[in-house]
Amino acid sequence: MKRERIVIIGAAGRDFHNFNCVFRDNEAYEVVAFTAAQIPDIAGRCYPSALAGRLYPRGIPIEAESELPALIAKHGIDACVFSYSDVSHETVMHKAALVNAAGADFRLLGERLTQLRSSKPVVAICAVRTGCGKSQTTRRVSAILRAAGKKVVAVRHPMPYGDLVKQRVQRFATIADLKKHDCTIEEMEEYEPHIAADTVVYAGVDYEAILRQAEQEADVVLWDGGNNDTPFFKPDLHIVVADPHRAGHEITYYPGETNVRLADVVVINKVVEAEFENIEQVRQNVRAINPRAQVIEAASPLTVSDPSVITGRRVLVVEDGPTLTHGGMTYGAGVVAAMRHGAAELVDPRPWVTGKIAETFAAYPEIGTLLPAMGYGEQQMADLARTIAAVECDAVVIGTPIDLTRVIRIDKPTVRVGYELQEIGRPDLADLLARFTK
Repeated sequence: MKRERIVIIGAAGRDFHNFNCVFRDNEAYEVVAFTAAQIPDIAGRCYPSALAGRLYPRGIPIEAESELPALIAKHGIDACVFSYSDVSHETVMHKAALVNAAGADFRLLGERLTQLRSSKPVVAICAVRTGCGKSQTTRRVSAILRAAGKKVVAVRHPMPYGDLVKQRVQRFATIADLKKHDCTIEEMEEYEPHIAADTVVYAGVDYEAILRQAEQEADVVLWDGGNNDTPFFKPDLHIVVADPHRAGHEITYYPGETNVRLADVVVINKVVEAEFENIEQVRQNVRAINPRAQVIEAASPLTVSDPSVITGRRVLVVEDGPTLTHGGMTYGAGVVAAMRHGAAELVDPRPWVTGKIAETFAAYPEIGTLLPAMGYGEQQMADLARTIAAVECDAVVIGTPIDLTRVIRIDKPTVRVGYELQEIGRPDLADLLARFTK
C-alpha cells in the first residue's frame, strides 16, 4: 500500500503532539518533514528517531515554513497538516491556498484524534489569543483547588526548544529544576509562578507519557494552555479567557474560535480597563457561537513592588515576549503600571537593540516603545541583557511573570509588576469548580 506523504506545518509544539497522536507508527502515512514558524532557530533541526518511532530511523527533518512549496514539489506531498496556533482565520486560509496551489491537500486535525483521556479529572484553561490572561486564570483555578485540599498538577502546553529527547517528559517542582532543564525565559515565565505556589508542573514533548506520569501524583490535572491552542487532554471543565481589548478576535482567530465553541466557561478579562462596547461585543460573539457557555467577567489588578522606582523617571518597560510578537499586543502590564505610577517617559529601546533582539523588532515592527523579554536561547538572552544595559534610562519596569534579574544581569534600578485574576460578581470560578472540590 502506498503511504500518504505528509508535511506537518508547525512551530515546535502542537505539531509534535499531532504527529505523536496520529502519525507515529502509522504505516498509512509517511511524514516527510515538519516546517517551523513563530519560534526562532527551530528550522534546521530534526525530530529525533527516539521520539519519531520505528518508521523513522533517521528522524524527521524540520524545515523553514518558507520552503513549503518546494517541499511539496520535491517530495510529491499529498497533504499538509496545519498544526500551530494564534493566527487569524485569514492567515490560515492563505496557507491553505498556498498548499492547494502547490498541489497538496490542506488539513486541520480535530479534537477527536488529538485529545488524550485522563483517569483523573481535568480542568483546562485556554484562551482566545496570547496575552488574554490565561496564566493568572490558571493560578486562580489552582489556588481554589488547592485550598479545597486537592493535589493539583499543572501540565503546560509544550515549549520544547532544546534537546527534544531530554525534554520528552519534564517535571518541575523547584526553581533549581528550571536550571536543571536549561529553561528559556519563555519556559520560566510559565513554570516559575506554579513552582512559587508549590504546584508541580509537567511539560515536554510526549504528552501521553507526561499525562500518565502526572496522573500518579494528582487529584486534579490542570491543563495550562499555550497561545490560543486547544487542550491536548479531554477536559471535564473547559475555561477559555477572552480579551475585550481585542474584541472580535474570539471569532476571527484559529483555534481561538474553536476554544470558544468548546468552552464550558468564558472569562472576559481586563474589564476594568476595557470600553463597555468592547466587553459587550465579546459577550455577544460568545453567545452567538456558544450560548451554553457560562460567562464570567474579571479584572487583573496590578501590583508594583516599589512604585517610587517609576514615578518621575525615564523607564524602559520589558514585557512578556510572545504577547508582543505573535500575540499582536502593543503594550502589557508593565506599560500600564508605568503610566499609572507617573513615569516621566517610556524610553524607546530601538536605538540600542542588538543581535537577535534587533531581528525580533525587524520581524515585528509594531512592537514600538517597549522591549519584549525574548529568550528562546542563550544568544537571545545575551542580546536581551546587552540591549537593556545599553538603553539610556533611569530604571527598568519588568512586566514578565518571572524575576528577570535572576536569569540576566541588570545594572539599573528595577521594579516588578505582578497581576492576579479577580472575578467580578457571581457565579465565580470557585462556584463553578465546586464539583471538583467535593
